[in-house]
Amino acid sequence: MDRYERTLTLHRLLKSAHYPVPLARLMEELECSRATVYRDIDFLRDALGAPIESMGSKQNAAWRYEQGEGERFELPGLWLTSDELAALLALNELIGRSGPGVLAGSLAPFKSRIEHLLSDHGSGKALPIERIRVIPWGARKLDQQAFRVVAGAVLERKQLRFRYRARTTGSDSRRTVSPQRLTHYRDNWYLDAWDHDREALRSFAVDRIAEAQTMDAPARDVGKEELDQALASSYGIFAGQPKARATIRFSAHAARWVADEHWHSQQVGTWLPDGRYELQLPYSNSKELLMDVLKYGPDAEVIAPLPLREEMKILLQLAQGAYQNPPR
Repeated sequence: MDRYERTLTLHRLLKSAHYPVPLARLMEELECSRATVYRDIDFLRDALGAPIESMGSKQNAAWRYEQGEGERFELPGLWLTSDELAALLALNELIGRSGPGVLAGSLAPFKSRIEHLLSDHGSGKALPIERIRVIPWGARKLDQQAFRVVAGAVLERKQLRFRYRARTTGSDSRRTVSPQRLTHYRDNWYLDAWDHDREALRSFAVDRIAEAQTMDAPARDVGKEELDQALASSYGIFAGQPKARATIRFSAHAARWVADEHWHSQQVGTWLPDGRYELQLPYSNSKELLMDVLKYGPDAEVIAPLPLREEMKILLQLAQGAYQNPPR
């Protein structure tokens, strides 16, 4: 844990504590030595102006924020992690997109709180957050009425009936499902549900759902472990029980990016002696995995299993064939 993380952790511990926090707990929480705790306390108090009170003897030291002052004190400047900043900016953007609808009044306090969190607490000045952008990518247009019905059925725990237009085959079907949860993945919404006709768990792209109706019958609940095992254990939104592990090798050039990317919770990455990078991960449906590999072009090669490698070869041959003749 570096000083930045320790300072954040120390601030949160002291701000939330009802009683002085002893040295032993601080050493455990900050994962550091006794001397480092004292240095961090000094930095927080002297450099950042925190209202810290010391209590007890040197051997049994403890600290807390001064009553009244601690509730008002915030770290000066922007002390957010990248995930926290992205979440706040995304939420701020979503509130802005909602416009003057029924939520405008209810969301106003959230917007004020976000602006406060994104301000410089030392000077009280608002930071120019417009200089940080969160750009959505690949979001598909939703039927808002269908989305409201689907979301309502998920929360009300009611069965749902709808017409589904499968993107892979283009076919229409009528489905009756017990909705389990909504998943927001790569800027699009998906419904995880128990399909009563197929008697199995399925994921549905909400943008392909039409004529959604909430039924009176209660939804069948599926346990979280079963949901995760069936729908979140292999690669991407086309999840299911993993049927194989893919091995993909990336050129030394692409390795600079891929080695820092998170593709799957069970991925294993290995640097090869020549500077290339080998990535192994489980998958169920190959479609999304191959789409992500294709974006690296000649810098990526599917090594195993053989059926996945052959599928990639066919995709590349079809792509090459499209360029054999002038565009029509």
